[in-house]
Amino acid sequence: MQVKIQPSLRMGTILLLFLFTSEEACAEFLIKSVELIIQPRNEVQRGTDVLLICKAEVSHIAGSQLIYKYTFYKDYHLLNTDQTNATDSFYSIPDARVAHSGKYKCTVESGKQKKKSSAKDLTVKGLLAPVLTVDKLRLTEGDDVTAVCTAEGETGFLTFFFRDGPEELYQQATDSHKVEQKLTLDKGTVNMFCYYSINLGITAERSSNSNVISVDIEELGIKPDITVMPSTNITEGDNITFSCSMNMTHKRNSEHRIIFSHGHTMLSSNMIHGNYTTLAKANDSGEYECISILGVVHKSSSLIITVKEIFSIPFLAIHPTEVFEGENFTITCQISSLTSRIQKKDIKYSIFRDETFVINDNRYSGTAGKATNGKYVCKAEANRITKESSMLMLAAKVLVSKPAITVDGPVIVDKPFWIRCHSENGSLPIIYSLKRNNLILNWINVSRFQEKARFLALISTPSDISSYLCEAENNGQVSIKMSERLHVTVIVPVGKPLLTVLPVPENIEEGNDVTLICGITKGSPPISFRFYGSNHTAIHTTTVQSNSSSFVLSTVKRKNSGNYYCEAFNTAGMSSRSDIVKVEVSLAMWKKALIAVFCMLLVALLVLFIVMRYKAKRGKREMAAKLSVKPASPKSDDSLTLSLNHDPHYNAHTEHMLFGEKHTSFS
Repeated sequence: MQVKIQPSLRMGTILLLFLFTSEEACAEFLIKSVELIIQPRNEVQRGTDVLLICKAEVSHIAGSQLIYKYTFYKDYHLLNTDQTNATDSFYSIPDARVAHSGKYKCTVESGKQKKKSSAKDLTVKGLLAPVLTVDKLRLTEGDDVTAVCTAEGETGFLTFFFRDGPEELYQQATDSHKVEQKLTLDKGTVNMFCYYSINLGITAERSSNSNVISVDIEELGIKPDITVMPSTNITEGDNITFSCSMNMTHKRNSEHRIIFSHGHTMLSSNMIHGNYTTLAKANDSGEYECISILGVVHKSSSLIITVKEIFSIPFLAIHPTEVFEGENFTITCQISSLTSRIQKKDIKYSIFRDETFVINDNRYSGTAGKATNGKYVCKAEANRITKESSMLMLAAKVLVSKPAITVDGPVIVDKPFWIRCHSENGSLPIIYSLKRNNLILNWINVSRFQEKARFLALISTPSDISSYLCEAENNGQVSIKMSERLHVTVIVPVGKPLLTVLPVPENIEEGNDVTLICGITKGSPPISFRFYGSNHTAIHTTTVQSNSSSFVLSTVKRKNSGNYYCEAFNTAGMSSRSDIVKVEVSLAMWKKALIAVFCMLLVALLVLFIVMRYKAKRGKREMAAKLSVKPASPKSDDSLTLSLNHDPHYNAHTEHMLFGEKHTSFS
């Protein structure tokens, strides 16, 4: 009995065999090369059956069972995968189309070995000519026609084009083999055809044109006629009437309307019944148009109107052109030309300020000020025509106010500083002048609001500051204003300080209090004084409102000896140093007396020691002389002497005492 094995079971068996034998197989075979073969050839015509053969050359041990995985690619994208124990695999492309053109390659994989073929090009020639169909061959202007372009049997991403000769009607890209679209065609006859193209990477293949279909479009008779009365050349003040009419051969619904316009301005949204009448003005010259609209169909007629001015636009002028508050001014309104239809006396003038009536005349005079400032216009009227001049602004200039004089930053003697002049009120430009008493030192013309009038100045004494004044003017001599004299604090830099030491440096003893006094001859307070001791070390700093300061060194010692000096400085930013004073601290009086007494005692003891030493040596010599003349037999005294000499407790002092007494008895 034959047992039929299911395909899924067979595939599973192959996979298991592949997994369990892959390690052993790797050592039993070698994939030497892989080749892709395209049959019948690399370039074929549309409709050809194409076969791709992936063939592997493999060396293996006889009797080994190998499973190969074949993978096919088109334009480097995965196309198909197959597993078999054969050394070749097939991929079929039946009824090939241009969309199948591209680069093909394959890979063979078994175990840990994988090899790929070289890429080969497949070119499929011949695109099928598309077929064009329409739902109607005759239609009325404004109607739609449905057109269908079909490329039967073509695959891939196609782009369809609908054309009327060189004019493109529509374009659409799709992955379908046909496109259907409603088209709105112009009047006349349209010779429509279509074609398509397919994208092949860097190139595109274009089909031949489809069949041509002629579609006849019947024109709608809705073009309007435009007329004007009395004529296209008129004068201002004339009545002019426009009319739009047409002879409709197609009766349509109420959506039909006629628009009447002048340039870009719509004068009437529906003139299908009626006229448009207006009073002609100079700015009415130009093109007028009647536009008939029915659905998507527009038709128009136009004409050009020329309107001659009856009189020119009035011109407004102010005299003088610049006026200051309190000065008189005159406003005049004039026209430069007029036609023979009217005379100058027929023109009526009116002057307005800020749209408020001022006077019925072409002349207005007044005194400049806040009440007369504003925007002025004049109107001229004749023969039912009113014309308005351009707007003219009257803003009376303000006379400069008394300037204020100030300074920027501190004022220091013999150092440059800035003087500022400023008037709170006054129309620009303003001329500011810096004066010293009656002499003008410098001037500046300020014509912008952000500008400042600043002058560089210098003084040598504090009293010089009040000699500066500021002058401002913006309308000649009559507008000159003078500031007050400049009064600000002047800083005098400190002079060279003098350091005084009390008591005088030659009479300073240990334990005394020493006072250091630092003083200056000039300088604006507050003054800062700094005292320096030996090794140039600051020992005291103070700030005072006077021109001197002191510092006391309490109970000085010898180590306080050294060079002393002081510095003085103020807000002028400059310091000055005194000369160096040498201070020597001597011993205290009682220490001197104690040393003197000690020295005297030391001398006395030294003298006494010398005297006693001298006497001792002299006595020894006299004793020796006397002993040299005595008898040879010893006496009791001699025995005593000998015994004493042998006494270990005998010393020089004992000898001196004995002999001294002896000497005394001999004498």
